[in-house]
Amino acid sequence: MQKAAFLDRDGVINIDHAYVGRWEDFEFVPGAIDAMRQLHQAGYALVVVTNQSGIARGKYSEADFYRLTEQMRNYLLTQQVPLAAVEFCPHLPDGQVAEFRMDCGCRKPAPGMILRAADELSLDLAASVLFGDKPSDIEAAKAAGVWRAFLLAKDGRGEPAELPVGLSAERSSSLASAVASLLA
Repeated sequence: MQKAAFLDRDGVINIDHAYVGRWEDFEFVPGAIDAMRQLHQAGYALVVVTNQSGIARGKYSEADFYRLTEQMRNYLLTQQVPLAAVEFCPHLPDGQVAEFRMDCGCRKPAPGMILRAADELSLDLAASVLFGDKPSDIEAAKAAGVWRAFLLAKDGRGEPAELPVGLSAERSSSLASAVASLLA
């Protein structure tokens, strides 16, 4: 079994411009690519786990998401950053698109995306780490049994959000600084 680094997308890997569904609007958070490369070189399988309610809201299509994801993956490969998987949840209980209007077990804070990737890739959750910018990311990690979680400042700027009482994670300003702490 392999350890994994689970990464939220919007706000952690890329600047969260709200409902990013096109490559032209996709902008990497400064230092994120280098941090992901360091994780890969340290033996972590890189797995993106991302809520994509923009699909259920009708902001962009599932095909748009797949197209952007392929462009992101291909670009990252040119930077020696292979993604083992990209798991996403297009669902939203009050979404505009009927096909995706539902409660599900994959929308964070539910652990479904993490558990699905762990099963498909034979990942060791007790040796894995998650990087997210919202309390729901941390809740999903804890529910899945992920060993360590980092709450990051959105877009790698400022301070991380506050966590609800009873939920804990290491706090860091950016993916780059969290990875430096993890690998120190």
